Amino acid sequence: MSITKMLPKTNEQKVSPREIADNISRNIPENEYIEKVEIAGPGFINVHLRKDFVSKQLSSLLVNGVQPPAIENRKKVVVDFSSPNIAKEMHVGHLRSTIIGDSMCRLFEFVGYDVLRLNHLGDWGTQFGMLIAHLQDKFPDFLTVSPPIGDLQAFYKESKRRFDTEEEFKKRAYQCVVLLQSKNPDFIKAWKLICDVSRKEFQKIYDCLDIKLIERGESYYQDKMTDIVQEFEERGFVQMDDGRKIVFVPGCSVPLTIMKSDGGFTYDTSDLAALKQRLFEEKADIIVYVVDSGQSVHLQTVFAAGQMIGWYDPAVTRVVHAAFGVVLGEDKKKFKTRSGDTVRLIELLEEGLKRSMDKLKDKERDKVLTEEELKAAQTSVAFGCIKYADLSHNRMNDYIFSFDKMLDDRGNTAAYLLYAFTRIRSIARLANIDEEMLQKAARETKILLDHEKEWKLGKCILRFPEILQKILDDLLLHTLCDYLYELATTFTEFYDNCYCVEKDRQTGTIVKVNMWRMLLCEATAAVMAKGFDILGIKPVQKM
Repeated sequence: MSITKMLPKTNEQKVSPREIADNISRNIPENEYIEKVEIAGPGFINVHLRKDFVSKQLSSLLVNGVQPPAIENRKKVVVDFSSPNIAKEMHVGHLRSTIIGDSMCRLFEFVGYDVLRLNHLGDWGTQFGMLIAHLQDKFPDFLTVSPPIGDLQAFYKESKRRFDTEEEFKKRAYQCVVLLQSKNPDFIKAWKLICDVSRKEFQKIYDCLDIKLIERGESYYQDKMTDIVQEFEERGFVQMDDGRKIVFVPGCSVPLTIMKSDGGFTYDTSDLAALKQRLFEEKADIIVYVVDSGQSVHLQTVFAAGQMIGWYDPAVTRVVHAAFGVVLGEDKKKFKTRSGDTVRLIELLEEGLKRSMDKLKDKERDKVLTEEELKAAQTSVAFGCIKYADLSHNRMNDYIFSFDKMLDDRGNTAAYLLYAFTRIRSIARLANIDEEMLQKAARETKILLDHEKEWKLGKCILRFPEILQKILDDLLLHTLCDYLYELATTFTEFYDNCYCVEKDRQTGTIVKVNMWRMLLCEATAAVMAKGFDILGIKPVQKM
């Protein structure tokens, strides 16, 4: 129908969409993929695939493993995600960036790209002046004796309170910043001490969620900032404004401040330095910033400045802000504790573990699983549900955090999918069919697709690479969650209608195993397992 609008009129006669459809279908050459083509309605073309083509593709998947979509060439990708601030605890906002960023990295890695997973830590800036001044007062011997800062959050709050109320302390804090920025060794040591305490806390969360990151904080770019200011000045892009150096970027409403009136640098300068480093030193083809949507204007301005100065051409290099919405509580307001504080991430994860165990005990799983299996199921469900609840929503939208919904084993949740997966995996086990027998069958047994539910499942399984291709284009991971849910429900329809294992009604002994259907079970499980892997979810064999 859209082709009709593009064609020029001949003798005032418009070609109808049906005629175009007819022309296309008549000119499709003989091939091994298409059974027949039908024209429907005003010009739709319905393509019917050949069953033996789908069957061969499924056999190939079982023999060679689940394959990614074909990509032209290997790209270098930088993903900037998680990015908490030193001396502050990770909260729910960091959770979204961490989960979404990790899943994107897993997808890029699966298709064969060279991925650099960067944690752009907030580890530099004026707040370190007050932290170091407070450290000197509380632990005067910090240079020789490691200070026992257990609760860095409380330490931060104390220093902030002093900074806001004690004039003398405030002055000292500013002096500490100057000494830190001039790389005074004692102040660098104090700074490293504070960063280390934070790093250990962050690592606990990354270990829980199985997240791998390379830390490269704002401090990494400090030495590159002078050159950035100089480059913009030499190109004539800098204007003075009350002693500040600012850059107006065409099409952007707010200018960038690349130097403050006191000669200090800003976030704008460090973000420009980071962008340049990623383009020129890392030679990235794709750079993804997984940062909340509140930073949209700032990041678009930084990207536009990079284009304006000629660092990259958006037609060649893809620099993109993968924005995400806020996490809301069940009252649809910003997710906070009862006392109005931000929710500590570590407490949230612990709560998830507790609720997941309660759920498993409700289902009396503790009676059938060993202690080890129960523990594995608990972490799989708890962290899987937290990740899936986030990833199954369109990241652009805000989402409501609800443990009850997450842990519900009905509907599009990780709990439902993990149960479905373990059930599929148990079919072969209960029929006494091992890995070796399945591999042999995959090479020798033709997968029949005669029953409509077999046919529907076969086609659904093969859509996996196309789903991944779509996500590579738009970076919206909920598409993968929707697909896995569709795959699980399509499998259930198939399983309810097609006997995989036939048993004697009286004795319950196995009479017959329909091997091609066992292979369909195996192909479904293989695709689900790869989908889970991309989402960062760890399924278990028994639940």
